[in-house]
Amino acid sequence: MSRRPPVIFIHGFIGTLDVIGYAAPHAAPDLLGYGEYRDVVPDRISLPAQVAHLRGLIDARYGNVAVDLVGHSVGGAIAMLFAATHPDRVRRIVNVEGNFTLADAFWSASVGRMTDNEAAAMLAGFQVAPLQWLRGAIPEAAPDKEALAARWLAHQPASTLRAMGRSVVEVTGGEDYPALLRGVFDRHPVYLLAGERTRQDWNVPDWAVECCAGMKVMPGCGHLMMVERPQEFAETISALLAGA
Repeated sequence: MSRRPPVIFIHGFIGTLDVIGYAAPHAAPDLLGYGEYRDVVPDRISLPAQVAHLRGLIDARYGNVAVDLVGHSVGGAIAMLFAATHPDRVRRIVNVEGNFTLADAFWSASVGRMTDNEAAAMLAGFQVAPLQWLRGAIPEAAPDKEALAARWLAHQPASTLRAMGRSVVEVTGGEDYPALLRGVFDRHPVYLLAGERTRQDWNVPDWAVECCAGMKVMPGCGHLMMVERPQEFAETISALLAGA
């Protein structure tokens, strides 16, 4: 039996992070405002609230154990906040193109500035042509990915995206955020994972690259590498968390 702790996959700004083919004990819970929690009112949705939400879910499912965190995009920022808030509950972290600076929050910040009607119209427009939306990130996305794209787009209301966008700006743009990140790197092994097409657009500070436990760039992929190459993504995560 593996002695590795359970892995918590933390999804990003939109959709889910259910990793196909990941064999070790893991969970991919919905954040507040998403999936089974989509009816949570926007005023209760923020990055710190997501940390408290995840802590409750982890306690209920696994008890008082340290877990590994894998956070994608905004989920990467949530993973770092979780480790800063509950350092004794985290063993290792894989930050998958997570938010290090406001420059990483271009889209979420723009949605946060929208009115209710503007955000709803944006999401509805994506839902009319989900494959076209997905091809904004994966230019060669095959037609068989359309169902996944539709599921991601239906996973949260526009009000959740607005609330998350505002919180991303508030947290990652805060004066104390860089020091918070450094503190997490000091206490925990943090692995960095990027897609080859989007690595140059990921605003990872030089100090983070120097201090990380390891960095991997998946060839031929972009920001949604778990959609483009799901099996390779799962294997890469497993190898990083094993220290390989």
